Amino acid sequence: MWQEFKTFIARGNAVDLAVGVVIGAAFGKIVSALVDGVIMPPIGLLLGKVDFSQLFLSLDGRPYATLAAAQEAGAPTINYGNFITVVIQFVLVAWVIFLLVKAVNSLKRKEAEKPPTPPEPSAEEKLLVEIRDLLKQR
Repeated sequence: MWQEFKTFIARGNAVDLAVGVVIGAAFGKIVSALVDGVIMPPIGLLLGKVDFSQLFLSLDGRPYATLAAAQEAGAPTINYGNFITVVIQFVLVAWVIFLLVKAVNSLKRKEAEKPPTPPEPSAEEKLLVEIRDLLKQR
Protein backbone atom coordinates (compact mmCIF):
# COMPACT_ATOMS: atom_id res chain seq x y z
CA MET A 1 0.00 0.00 0.00
CA TRP A 2 2.86 2.39 0.80
CA GLN A 3 4.41 1.76 -2.61
CA GLU A 4 1.10 2.52 -4.34
CA PHE A 5 0.82 5.76 -2.38
CA LYS A 6 4.37 6.79 -3.37
CA THR A 7 3.60 6.00 -7.01
CA PHE A 8 0.40 8.07 -6.84
CA ILE A 9 2.15 11.05 -5.30
CA ALA A 10 5.06 10.85 -7.72
CA ARG A 11 2.72 11.05 -10.71
CA GLY A 12 2.63 14.49 -12.28
CA ASN A 13 -1.16 14.78 -12.02
CA ALA A 14 -1.19 14.71 -8.22
CA VAL A 15 1.56 17.33 -8.00
CA ASP A 16 -0.16 19.50 -10.63
CA LEU A 17 -3.41 19.25 -8.71
CA ALA A 18 -1.72 20.26 -5.46
CA VAL A 19 -0.07 23.26 -7.12
CA GLY A 20 -3.41 24.23 -8.67
CA VAL A 21 -5.18 24.10 -5.32
CA VAL A 22 -2.53 26.25 -3.61
CA ILE A 23 -2.49 28.81 -6.41
CA GLY A 24 -6.30 28.77 -6.52
CA ALA A 25 -6.52 29.49 -2.80
CA ALA A 26 -4.09 32.40 -3.13
CA PHE A 27 -5.97 33.69 -6.17
CA GLY A 28 -9.23 33.47 -4.22
CA LYS A 29 -7.76 35.70 -1.51
CA ILE A 30 -6.66 38.22 -4.14
CA VAL A 31 -10.13 38.28 -5.68
CA SER A 32 -11.75 38.63 -2.24
CA ALA A 33 -9.54 41.61 -1.45
CA LEU A 34 -10.28 43.13 -4.87
CA VAL A 35 -14.04 42.73 -4.50
CA ASP A 36 -14.23 43.79 -0.84
CA GLY A 37 -11.80 46.70 -1.05
CA VAL A 38 -12.01 47.99 -4.61
CA ILE A 39 -15.20 46.93 -6.38
CA MET A 40 -17.90 46.95 -3.70
CA PRO A 41 -17.21 50.42 -2.19
CA PRO A 42 -17.86 52.29 -5.49
CA ILE A 43 -20.95 50.16 -6.16
CA GLY A 44 -22.18 50.92 -2.65
CA LEU A 45 -21.50 54.62 -3.19
CA LEU A 46 -23.46 54.60 -6.46
CA LEU A 47 -26.37 52.92 -4.69
CA GLY A 48 -26.56 55.59 -2.00
CA LYS A 49 -23.66 54.83 0.34
CA VAL A 50 -24.69 51.22 0.90
CA ASP A 51 -22.25 49.02 2.81
CA PHE A 52 -22.93 45.55 1.41
CA SER A 53 -21.42 43.88 4.46
CA GLN A 54 -24.22 45.46 6.53
CA LEU A 55 -27.15 44.33 4.38
CA PHE A 56 -29.19 41.81 6.36
CA LEU A 57 -32.72 40.78 7.17
CA SER A 58 -33.61 40.12 10.79
CA LEU A 59 -35.82 37.06 11.15
CA ASP A 60 -37.08 37.91 14.62
CA GLY A 61 -38.98 40.96 13.32
CA ARG A 62 -37.10 43.52 15.41
CA PRO A 63 -35.15 46.35 13.80
CA TYR A 64 -31.39 46.49 14.41
CA ALA A 65 -29.08 49.33 13.45
CA THR A 66 -26.25 47.08 12.31
CA LEU A 67 -25.54 43.45 11.60
CA ALA A 68 -23.22 43.36 14.60
CA ALA A 69 -26.04 44.59 16.87
CA ALA A 70 -28.38 41.90 15.53
CA GLN A 71 -25.76 39.19 16.03
CA GLU A 72 -24.95 40.46 19.52
CA ALA A 73 -28.64 40.23 20.43
CA GLY A 74 -28.65 36.65 19.11
CA ALA A 75 -31.18 37.43 16.40
CA PRO A 76 -31.29 35.08 13.41
CA THR A 77 -30.36 36.99 10.27
CA ILE A 78 -30.12 36.46 6.55
CA ASN A 79 -26.94 38.21 5.45
CA TYR A 80 -27.80 38.88 1.82
CA GLY A 81 -25.16 41.61 1.46
CA ASN A 82 -22.44 39.05 2.06
CA PHE A 83 -24.13 36.76 -0.49
CA ILE A 84 -24.06 39.52 -3.12
CA THR A 85 -20.35 40.06 -2.48
CA VAL A 86 -19.58 36.33 -2.79
CA VAL A 87 -21.56 36.10 -6.05
CA ILE A 88 -19.52 38.97 -7.49
CA GLN A 89 -16.31 37.23 -6.37
CA PHE A 90 -17.45 34.02 -8.07
CA VAL A 91 -18.27 35.83 -11.31
CA LEU A 92 -14.83 37.48 -11.32
CA VAL A 93 -13.02 34.18 -10.68
CA ALA A 94 -15.09 32.44 -13.36
CA TRP A 95 -14.33 35.25 -15.83
CA VAL A 96 -10.57 35.08 -15.21
CA ILE A 97 -10.59 31.28 -15.54
CA PHE A 98 -12.58 31.60 -18.77
CA LEU A 99 -9.99 34.03 -20.15
CA LEU A 100 -7.12 31.73 -19.14
CA VAL A 101 -8.73 28.66 -20.73
CA LYS A 102 -9.50 30.67 -23.86
CA ALA A 103 -5.87 31.82 -24.10
CA VAL A 104 -4.53 28.28 -23.61
CA ASN A 105 -6.94 26.89 -26.20
CA SER A 106 -5.88 29.62 -28.63
CA LEU A 107 -2.21 28.70 -28.16
CA LYS A 108 -3.00 25.02 -28.66
CA ARG A 109 -4.96 25.83 -31.83
CA LYS A 110 -2.03 27.85 -33.22
CA GLU A 111 0.31 24.94 -32.54
CA ALA A 112 -2.05 22.52 -34.26
CA GLU A 113 -2.37 24.81 -37.31
CA LYS A 114 1.39 24.94 -37.91
CA PRO A 115 2.32 22.63 -40.75
CA PRO A 116 4.56 19.82 -39.62
CA THR A 117 8.18 20.19 -40.64
CA PRO A 118 9.09 17.76 -43.39
CA PRO A 119 11.19 14.88 -42.18
CA GLU A 120 14.92 14.96 -42.78
CA PRO A 121 15.83 12.92 -45.87
CA SER A 122 17.38 9.59 -45.12
CA ALA A 123 21.03 8.83 -45.86
CA GLU A 124 19.97 6.82 -48.92
CA GLU A 125 17.95 9.71 -50.30
CA LYS A 126 20.85 12.11 -49.77
CA LEU A 127 23.18 9.72 -51.58
CA LEU A 128 20.74 9.37 -54.49
CA VAL A 129 20.46 13.18 -54.77
CA GLU A 130 24.27 13.43 -54.90
CA ILE A 131 24.46 10.78 -57.62
CA ARG A 132 21.72 12.53 -59.61
CA ASP A 133 23.52 15.87 -59.35
CA LEU A 134 26.81 14.29 -60.47
CA LEU A 135 25.12 12.69 -63.48
CA LYS A 136 23.56 16.02 -64.44
CA GLN A 137 26.99 17.67 -64.42
CA ARG A 138 28.39 15.21 -67.04
